[in-house]
Amino acid sequence: MKKFVLPIVLVLIYASSAFAQYDRDVFMWRGRQALSDGKYAQSIEHFNILTQLDTTDYWSFFFRGIAKYNLGDIRGADTDFNTAVRLNPVFTNGYHYRAITESRMGEYDKAFADFNKALELRPGQLGIYFSRGVTSFLAQKFEDAVEDFDRYIKKEPKDPGAFLNRGACYLFLADTTKALTDYNRAIRLDRYDPEGYIRRANVYTQQKRFEDAIKDLDMAIELDSTNTLAFFNRAILNYESKKYNNAMSDLNTVLRYEPGNALTLYNRSLIYSLVGDYESALEDMDRVININPGNVLAHFNRASIFIEMGRWQDALEDYNKSIELYPDFAKAYLNRSYVENMMGRTRESKADYETAQQKIREYRDKSANGSFADTTKKYSSLLSLDGEFSKKDFDNELLQHRDIDIQLKPLYKFGLTAKRENRSVALSNRYENALIDRFIDASPAPITISNQNTSGNTDHIFTYRAQEYFAKGLQDLQNKQFNSALSWFDKAIASAENEVERDKYATYYRAFYLMNRGVLKAEMIDFIASLEGNVQTLSMDTEGATRARVSDRVARSYDYSEAIEDIEEALKILPEIPYLYYDLGNLQCLSSQMVQAIENYDMAIKLYPQMGDAYFNRGLVLIYLKDEEKGCIDLSRAGELGVADAYSVISKYCEDEGL
Repeated sequence: MKKFVLPIVLVLIYASSAFAQYDRDVFMWRGRQALSDGKYAQSIEHFNILTQLDTTDYWSFFFRGIAKYNLGDIRGADTDFNTAVRLNPVFTNGYHYRAITESRMGEYDKAFADFNKALELRPGQLGIYFSRGVTSFLAQKFEDAVEDFDRYIKKEPKDPGAFLNRGACYLFLADTTKALTDYNRAIRLDRYDPEGYIRRANVYTQQKRFEDAIKDLDMAIELDSTNTLAFFNRAILNYESKKYNNAMSDLNTVLRYEPGNALTLYNRSLIYSLVGDYESALEDMDRVININPGNVLAHFNRASIFIEMGRWQDALEDYNKSIELYPDFAKAYLNRSYVENMMGRTRESKADYETAQQKIREYRDKSANGSFADTTKKYSSLLSLDGEFSKKDFDNELLQHRDIDIQLKPLYKFGLTAKRENRSVALSNRYENALIDRFIDASPAPITISNQNTSGNTDHIFTYRAQEYFAKGLQDLQNKQFNSALSWFDKAIASAENEVERDKYATYYRAFYLMNRGVLKAEMIDFIASLEGNVQTLSMDTEGATRARVSDRVARSYDYSEAIEDIEEALKILPEIPYLYYDLGNLQCLSSQMVQAIENYDMAIKLYPQMGDAYFNRGLVLIYLKDEEKGCIDLSRAGELGVADAYSVISKYCEDEGL
C-alpha cells in the first residue's frame, strides 16, 4: 500500500486538573517539559510513574501517547489514546489523536469514525478537518480530502500548509491547473518557504516546463542553500536537458552535505559513465555497493562500466552477482550472455540467452516481476527518488535509512553449514541450549543458528517429514529461491503439528520453523525496499497549531507485521530463547516501534548476557532516542563482546562521553 510523508504537528493541551500531591505536579511538569524538548523516552518515564500513581488520569495517558507516537510506537500510542478516551468519553483531543494513529496504521474506517466523533463534540475545531483531510489523502480519497481542506481554508485562508496539501490532492486528481494555483497561493503566503517552490517545480516538470522548474529550484536553493532535495531535483532536470556539467555540480553539492548518500553516488556514477570517465564512474559505483552490497542495479550498471573498460571477467562477476541477488532478472542473463560470447564461452552464452527468453515469457504479464523481465526498460537511467532526502536531521529520520555508516546487526536464523558443529571447542560466548543443540543434531543436513550468511552442501535425500521440509527450505533459501523456501517452511510448520504424538519435541521445533519463516518474510521485504529506495517518515511535535503536510511524492510503506507474528508465535512456544527476542526487537525497530524494540533487546540480554549484537542494536536505538549516555555504554559493552563495528560508532557518536 502506498503512503505519503505526513508531518503532524500537535498542540500540547494544558492539563487543567490539579493533583492532590505535589510529586504528581512535579512528574507532570517534567514529563511535559521533556515532551516539549523532544526527549520522548525521558518523558515516557515520567508519565509511566503518573499512570501508576493515578490510573484514572486521562491526561497522563494522552501525553504518553504523544511521546510514544514520536518514537514510532504507533500501536502503543493508540493504546494510550484508547485509555484516555475510555476514561473520558467526551475527550475531543483523545478521539482526534486516536484517529491520527489509526490513520497511520491504515485503519481508515476507524479513523474517520473518530474524526466524526471529535467533530460532534467540537464542530468548530478546525484542526480536525485538517487532519481528516490528511487521512482522506492517505486513503486515496482525494476528493474528500479536498472538501476538508476547503472547509479549513475557508476559516484559515492564510495557512500555506493547507494549500500545499490541497495542491497535492489536485495533483493526484490529475488537475495540474488547480494544483499549480494552490502552490502559487502557498508561495504568496510564505515566500520564504522553499517547499512551495520545490513542489511547484515538480508540477512544471510534469508539464515539461523545465526552465520554469529550474527557476523555482534556484529560488528554493537561494532560500535554503543546504536543501539537498532541491539540488538533487535540479540535477535531474539538468541531466534531462543534457547539461551534464550543471547536473554534476548539483550532485557534488548534495554529496558535500551528505557524503554517504548512495542514491546521489549512483546517479553521479551514471553521468561519469555517460561522459566516458569510467574510472570515476567505477569509484562511485564501488561506494554504492559498499554501502548496500545487495543493490541489484548497482551491480548491473557496474558490469556495464567494466564492459566499457574491457574488463570482461569483472563484468561477468557482477552479472553473476545480479543474478544471484535476483534470479529472475532477465536482462542480466542477456547481458551476461553477451559477455560470455565475447569471452569465447559459446555454450554458456547460448544457455543464458535461452534462460532470459524463458523468463521473459514467464514474467512479462506479472506486475511484481515484469520490470526485470522487460528488455526494453533502461536500467541506466537516473533514479529520481526522494527516499534519502526525507530529512537530514538525525533526530527525525527512521534509523535504518539514516545517512550514517552503521546498520542494525542482522536477524538470527538457522542456516546450512558445510559440516556438523564441533561443540568440544571451548567458546566462552557461545549460547548453550540443550533443545537447540538437539534440534541441530537431529537435522538431516548440517545446520547452525547465526545472524551471518552460511552455506553448505545441498545434496541430501529426504523423506519429507517436518525437519526435512525445513532443511529443504534452507537449501532453497541458500539458492535465493525465496518463494520456494517459504513454501517449504510452511510445510514444516504444518507437518510439525501432526508429529507431536510421534516426537514430543515436534512442538518445540515448530518454534524454530516459525523463526526462520519470520526472518525470511522480513528479508524479502528488505530486498524489495532496497530496489525501490523509498522511505516514509512521520513525526509529531509540540510546537504551533495543529498542522500536517502531505507529500506529492509517492513513498511505499513496508509492513513487517506478518514476520512479527511468526516470531511472537514462536515465543509463545519457547519464551526462553534469546534469539527470538533479538529478532523481534529488530523487526520492531524496522517498524519504528522503538520502545518495544528496547524491551525485547533487554530480554535477549537477560537470557544471554554475552550477546554482543543485542547490546550493539540496543545502543543504536538508545542513541536514536537521544539517550546517548546509555547507548554509548551499550556500544562499549558490545565492543568488549567482540562486535568490532561498535568502536567505529563509538568514535562517531560517543567521543563527548569519553567512551
